[in-house]
Amino acid sequence: MNAHQSIIPRLSKNAVTVLERRYLQKDQHGRVIETPADMFRRVADAIAHADKKFDNNTDTSALAHRFYTIMANLEFLPNSPTLMNAGRELGQLSACFVLPVGDSMEEIFDAVKQTALIHKSGGGTGFSFSNLRPKNDVVQSTAGISSGPISFMRVFDIATETVKQGGTRRGANMGLMRVDHPDILEFIGCKTDQNQLNNFNISVGLTEAFMEALEQDESYPLINPRNREIAGTLKAIDVFDLIVKHAWENGEPGIIFLDRLNRDNPTPHIGAIESTNPCGEQPLLPYESCNLGSINLGLMVKDGHVDWQRLKETIHLAVHFLDNVIELNRYPLPQIARMTYGNRKVGLGVMGWADMLITLGIPYSSGDAIELGEKVMAFVNDEGHDASRGLARDRGAFPNFEGSLFSQQGKPLIRNATVTTIAPTGTISIIANASSGIEPIFAVSFVRQVLDNNILVEVHPLFEDMAKKGGVYSKALMEKIAEHGTIQDIEEIPSDIRNIFVTAHDITPEDHIRMQAAFQKNTDNAVSKTVNFPKTATVEDVRKVYELAYKLDCKGVTIYRDGSRENQVLSTGKTPQEQDERAEKIVRDRPLSLKGWTYRMETGCGPLYVTINEDEGGLFELFTTMGKAGGCAASQSEAIGRMVSLAWRSGVQPDQVIKQLMDISCHSHSGFGVNKVLSCADAVAKAIRNHVSSAGHGEKMEKRTLFKGACRECGGKIEHEGGCSVCHSCGFSECA
Repeated sequence: MNAHQSIIPRLSKNAVTVLERRYLQKDQHGRVIETPADMFRRVADAIAHADKKFDNNTDTSALAHRFYTIMANLEFLPNSPTLMNAGRELGQLSACFVLPVGDSMEEIFDAVKQTALIHKSGGGTGFSFSNLRPKNDVVQSTAGISSGPISFMRVFDIATETVKQGGTRRGANMGLMRVDHPDILEFIGCKTDQNQLNNFNISVGLTEAFMEALEQDESYPLINPRNREIAGTLKAIDVFDLIVKHAWENGEPGIIFLDRLNRDNPTPHIGAIESTNPCGEQPLLPYESCNLGSINLGLMVKDGHVDWQRLKETIHLAVHFLDNVIELNRYPLPQIARMTYGNRKVGLGVMGWADMLITLGIPYSSGDAIELGEKVMAFVNDEGHDASRGLARDRGAFPNFEGSLFSQQGKPLIRNATVTTIAPTGTISIIANASSGIEPIFAVSFVRQVLDNNILVEVHPLFEDMAKKGGVYSKALMEKIAEHGTIQDIEEIPSDIRNIFVTAHDITPEDHIRMQAAFQKNTDNAVSKTVNFPKTATVEDVRKVYELAYKLDCKGVTIYRDGSRENQVLSTGKTPQEQDERAEKIVRDRPLSLKGWTYRMETGCGPLYVTINEDEGGLFELFTTMGKAGGCAASQSEAIGRMVSLAWRSGVQPDQVIKQLMDISCHSHSGFGVNKVLSCADAVAKAIRNHVSSAGHGEKMEKRTLFKGACRECGGKIEHEGGCSVCHSCGFSECA
């Protein structure tokens, strides 16, 4: 028996669903052919094998077992590409990259090509568009004028939309522009139309000079990157007001304090940091990549106290793991391999922070929580650096060490230019059944739709345990909480429990920023976190949080005001009246004319003609006509058509409709093999499937049929946390 088999991962049903959908190996027919334990074994064996690069005679089986143990016990998980690809043919293990975008047509389209290769391999990309000459500027080679950075961002966006990442991940981009670029006003508003640049997060790079001008209520210069000449001036307050207004409206742009990133750039002699990865937590030089992983703090508690020894052992093993990832990785571009080997950046972070606080009985928004957050992250950072220095003694420092901040400050050799990052843990926290990153819990109790369309009420296990011990647990109460969205005003729950179980929407935006700042103090890179605002928040509320983030030395801010994006499925429970109002708003009205296609499907009751119509938003309605008039089959098919039409107009995705109708069987079948139709419902499902897949039609429709703010997998609630969008109903994450 393999030694790894002694530990069987204890996974939630949701975790298993997520793993089967995206992570576990499948055969050519799409059937899952490995278990979660097999996956952890595959990853552990592959990553441990990298030790042989330093000593070919070493036996890596014991190390592989240790790696397997911390993953199978859900104490540590690496970023998704490592779980997906380690020990497999693709072998691309990094989550994020930054690419340079130069100011020539050749450089721009080289970057587009490189982006496609990275997205194909499963990575996300960040860019600075600050080096592109502004709109209407001179192009000497053609005696023409420039179309500007925003026009080229659309090229990157289309390329991203086209590339399906290895069958598991769709590309994500960060677009950054310096606040002193002449096109900054256009950039700030480039996502006002929410049908544009949907594969981009955008952030404005704020400089210290800009912030000083803002504080002094002064103007600041705009610099043309083509010749470094002043191209005009703007009032800092006007630009800041515009950023705040757009962020209030739809959550973008975020802000990044660019000079702070470069203040902490460990290798300034190699280059300046211009951008970050898609969620903003990983500042990178052009052509750098980073390998991320997170420790589950919720499991680092013993007898009512932080288990510092267990945490220390996990940190040291995790740093070893991540450094090995660099050796094993198959990089999509040779330039990326050179830069990654040169600086060897890793990003060890945490998840389950809210779970740790709950277990310790500490309210998330309390001073005690802030103090413990600083202490825990200081421990992670210090021990992480100690582990990296230990690796340097055996393997050598990162090649660009001489000239780095470490050598300038006379510090010891270290293996990795950066060690710690607080990344979004959207999907891996679902696998670990842990709270995401350093976010509060997203809900105490919530409704989850499972694959057979049943609705289950899921309860946070720590709350369920406390409620039972306190004698207040009941199924009715759990359903009430799931509907209500918060327990803060449910009087039958004791106040001490209410104080501990706060969600992202129960605390103030200022509390979010203070927690982010507490972790940023002891993090090499940056902290990915979403500052949640209620729908009633004002523009001034957003402004105050941005100003507080600057004051507390954060490196960036991502905010989200509930309900601010078009057609968002609300992320907290609402009253029946509010739910009815929401339904009225998101059901699309029928225009006078629609474009459609009709498919003839042979059924056991005769030919069934299925007509599918679309509007500009995608699939809109479905009609059926039976070849034989009247009868039960005709009436049932008409009923199916009406319900499918209502579902589409309400934002339900086509694949969900197909899933519900496919393979329903009646007494009268038709056809054989792939042409077999089991019932009229089955015929409708197959007509829809044929429609969305024919001639690439499904690829073109995928984005248009998606309701913004709704899960693209199940149409469920999207929660904005850790700078990412996550569906806890089915496990989908944009930051998988």
